[in-house]
Amino acid sequence: MHVGQPSIDQLQIFLAIVDEGSFNAAAKRLGRAISAISYGLANLEAQLGVLLFSREGSRRPVLTDAGRALVANARSVASEVDALTARVRAMGQGLETELTVALDVMIPSAKVAAILRDFQEFFPTVDLRLHVEALGAVAALLLDGEAQLGVSGPVLVDDPALERRMVGEVAMVPVAAPGHPLARMAAIVEGASRHHLQLVLTDRSPLTRGRDFGVAGTRTWRLADLGAKHALLVEGIGWGNMPLHTVASDIAAGRLVQLALPEDPATRYGLYAQWRRDCPGGPAREWLLEALSTRLQSQ
Repeated sequence: MHVGQPSIDQLQIFLAIVDEGSFNAAAKRLGRAISAISYGLANLEAQLGVLLFSREGSRRPVLTDAGRALVANARSVASEVDALTARVRAMGQGLETELTVALDVMIPSAKVAAILRDFQEFFPTVDLRLHVEALGAVAALLLDGEAQLGVSGPVLVDDPALERRMVGEVAMVPVAAPGHPLARMAAIVEGASRHHLQLVLTDRSPLTRGRDFGVAGTRTWRLADLGAKHALLVEGIGWGNMPLHTVASDIAAGRLVQLALPEDPATRYGLYAQWRRDCPGGPAREWLLEALSTRLQSQ
């Protein structure tokens, strides 16, 4: 059986009839004459070699079994064409086709998810690539040209190629499991934390490799994943500094204890948006920069 190649116009006519329920309503929706709708559908049926609507005994077209089977395929093709058209139109207006963003692992994931939900609504044609990194890895992605926007912790990489803006902060607290020796002390004496294993987030980039940030213990385990560090802390393996929003429920439930270290009280972890000076941003990057600046101010 030979099957011809239907046109996009024919598929749009088919779907308009399905959605509107009549040839007349479909003609009004598409701004076409009824005769053009009938002609387009007849050509589509001839191309496919199947009857899509039953017209006998009813003034309203009724889908045949073949018509019902093909509606989903027709919608899929029409949707892809609409997406292509929208992307080309957006490109003509200077909108990015893709945006790569690198975010510090300390940023609350719930806030990021809410921002990106709105980003998808405002920029449905822009593909997003998201990297979640620690320490100098965010700046490394920007300097290597692999990301157009980043949000990192306290400025660890002072490179003149990068522009930056403070967009918020995260509360950091030292914690340990209830059974840990530090957690069992009525009052932790100064310097006691140095004698216990500290879990430390390590850097995957060469920019700050070998540099220590917030390290007090003489013995450390280096972890490249914040989730793994969290799990080990709950298991009672060492102590370490964690974002308060990550461990608040653990502290409330008694799975972790906030340590009152005399030499290391709760601190604020600054968040800085960064981008390359020589890479001007398009509408999507600028919207995301402003959204991050607005919504990360309070943690």
